Amino acid sequence: MNSLGNHAAPAAPRLMVRSLSRAFDGRGVVQDVCLSVAAGQVTCLLGPSGCGKSTTLRMIAGVERPDAGEIVIDGRPVFGPGVNLPPEARGVGLMFQDFALFPHLTVAGNVAFGLTGDKAARLARVDELLERVNLTGFGPKHPHELSGGEQQRVALARALAPRPRVMLMDEPFSGLDNRLRDGIRDATLAVLKEEGAAVLLVTHEPDEAMRMADEIALMRAGVVVQRGAPYNIYNAPVDRAAAAFFSDINVIRGFSRGALTATPFGDFLTPGHGDGAPVEIVIRPQHLKIDFDRAGRGPNPTAQEGTPARGTVQRARYLGRESLVEFRMDFDGSILTASVPGVFLPRAGTALWLMIRRDRCFVFPAGGQP
Repeated sequence: MNSLGNHAAPAAPRLMVRSLSRAFDGRGVVQDVCLSVAAGQVTCLLGPSGCGKSTTLRMIAGVERPDAGEIVIDGRPVFGPGVNLPPEARGVGLMFQDFALFPHLTVAGNVAFGLTGDKAARLARVDELLERVNLTGFGPKHPHELSGGEQQRVALARALAPRPRVMLMDEPFSGLDNRLRDGIRDATLAVLKEEGAAVLLVTHEPDEAMRMADEIALMRAGVVVQRGAPYNIYNAPVDRAAAAFFSDINVIRGFSRGALTATPFGDFLTPGHGDGAPVEIVIRPQHLKIDFDRAGRGPNPTAQEGTPARGTVQRARYLGRESLVEFRMDFDGSILTASVPGVFLPRAGTALWLMIRRDRCFVFPAGGQP
């Protein structure tokens, strides 16, 4: 048989959301949101507070009724025309910020809550999950005897106990100490991958989304403005606001004339923008380079370097892993910030030459959100 005929069709998404919308008092809080999450995949709904992330999660869970749209889990509609299954019939697990453990139950009792079947099977599932979240022997303890990180892991075990097909997580790590958060996130991610659930995680922290997600859905004002792998979202932002959500940015403003825009670093190609149209060229601080070799000998650009520009140091700050240096540019008086690995604290008033990575710049029409 021809091997070309042996390829299996790709598995259908475990969670499918189509055109989900919700309004409160006539204001659209979630508008036409579409998502798909496969088994074993982690998708992060990322965006600022109030953008509709948690409302989207609550609608998928069944605790908030959408005004329109469809929600399908494992090919079965749970919300849509003529269908609105209650939360307990949807096969979803829920984790929230406050963990919501029952204080009067032991750790084992919390994990077993909601499990069905014979007692031996329930106890075996509890022991299995406590081992997987590194809490073996914690079964007899009560929640008040645990640290925040331990409580989070109990909440994870409880949510996973019934083997949900979809795991919905709303800012589950926000209450943890910064020193513990990364390790607990990594451990949680490993357990979720092993269980094979489709995971939808709500967060407002870009670092958390980049660390955990297979796919990021970036929300703003109730709308998913961009979806993709973390690498693509970071390196190909859809607009200036998307770029700024993931890191500090420098914005160089100008006007496109003949598909070129004058900047401190020479003319930039800006095709697709009308003659005289205002544009913004965005570059992150780590891609603004200080040209130490050029100090004292002027511009003299080469084809490889492009055009350098001189700026005067306004302020320098040391942040531990890097230093941030602010410059006022000779070209137009604009302020640009460069990040330099390690310690670099030049005095205010020092003049230095700067270079930029043109392949790391983004060009957008002016007037985007800050």
